[in-house]
Amino acid sequence: MYPQLLAHIKKYVQLTLQEEQSLCDKLELIKLKKKAFLLEPGEHCKGNYFVVKGCMRQFLVNNKLNEQIIQFGIENWWIADQDSLMANKPSNCFIQAVEASELLLLTEKSRSPLFESIPKLESYFRIMMQTAFVAAQRRIGFIFNMTDEERYRYFARLYPDFMQRVPQYMLASYLGFTPQFLSRLRAKGASPKSSPGERT
Repeated sequence: MYPQLLAHIKKYVQLTLQEEQSLCDKLELIKLKKKAFLLEPGEHCKGNYFVVKGCMRQFLVNNKLNEQIIQFGIENWWIADQDSLMANKPSNCFIQAVEASELLLLTEKSRSPLFESIPKLESYFRIMMQTAFVAAQRRIGFIFNMTDEERYRYFARLYPDFMQRVPQYMLASYLGFTPQFLSRLRAKGASPKSSPGERT
């Protein structure tokens, strides 16, 4: 049994003990060392990964060979290349461990029959997808509507612990500015507290 995942599921849907066991029987535990790759371009994403421990990042490398981080995954978050899964095609992105991590894999092959036998699981994953979509919309919104400094402060207020776990250049990539800008911002002591007129 995997209590951390089951506790997370119980926040949204209630499974019977038999349903919990059926789910756990289909999960695969994966342990990754720091900087190890879970997925690389050209590979098919195997399924959805629940982060039990650690921190993951999903990123692209653009034509200028710069990394562009799409999302992070920390404890109790799911991470996957949904484009690869839905279209059944090779991925064009990387998923890498920022820290030593432990993940639970629900393969795409196992997911469909589980959803048929346990409809509540499909409801749970729908909620997870909606939550991820809203988070992506908000990120796009604050990239377009906030200054670089406002974005930094806003994110620092929402995720103060996370800010300490992620290397500076990764945080800059995710927030849409350069590591040099972030260094200058921290050097002048930018506070995560709101300033007059700051948008949230």
